[in-house]
Amino acid sequence: GIIIGVVAAFMLTLACCSSCTRIDAGHEGIKVKQYGTDKGVQDVSLVTGRVWYNPFTEEVHQFPVFVQTADYEPFTVNAKDGSVFTVDPTITFKVIAGRSPGIFKKYRKDIEEITRSTLYNYVRDAFRIQFNKYSTDSMISNREGFENAVQHQLLQELSKEGFDLEQLTSGITYPESITQAIDSKNRAVQQAMQVENELRVTEANARKLVVQAEAEAKANQLRQQSLTPLLIQQQFIEKWDGKTPLYGNAPVIFKNIQ
Repeated sequence: GIIIGVVAAFMLTLACCSSCTRIDAGHEGIKVKQYGTDKGVQDVSLVTGRVWYNPFTEEVHQFPVFVQTADYEPFTVNAKDGSVFTVDPTITFKVIAGRSPGIFKKYRKDIEEITRSTLYNYVRDAFRIQFNKYSTDSMISNREGFENAVQHQLLQELSKEGFDLEQLTSGITYPESITQAIDSKNRAVQQAMQVENELRVTEANARKLVVQAEAEAKANQLRQQSLTPLLIQQQFIEKWDGKTPLYGNAPVIFKNIQ
């Protein structure tokens, strides 16, 4: 009876000192020992499936390893020449498989807080550093190259921290003065194209009139060349009704026109 009582007490103590949890799909489990020389910094291990742990001396954290999206609040940055741009960034990322323990060791935060603070700071720094390399004109004329540079820098920085950057959307808004200048330039280009089209229409109409005038002159010349004395006499005969005039001299049917 004493042995049974001791075993029962031991089992009860073990049950009270043990807890169980299951690591969800799409997550990595991290089991952390709270006591030791480094207070858990080195005693971090990956766990999967159902995990038993002592809630008094251990903790279990879950880090999602599926793709996540963070839509940050807009912020302003200065270009090399001082122009102020607004950036409204969105990133798509995920934790690199197996890197959760290292992330936890460094930050001791959950993924939501790391996303709000650490990753946001990396995004801001990437845009700040790249904007300092570009003037306003060079950035606008080479927008694709600028954004590729920002994404490349952020990809490298996040990879060091255990994150894989899937996509970056900058959401850059130009300064009002730049927007007005671009609009004015576009209007000027459109007006120039309209004037050019009108000139082409005018030139086409003018060429049409010239062709018509040349054709008319050519026709008149041909008609004049064809009006021989014999032809005139024939046309006179064809149009004469055979009647003599009521007054004046007797009609002359053929008149010498030479």
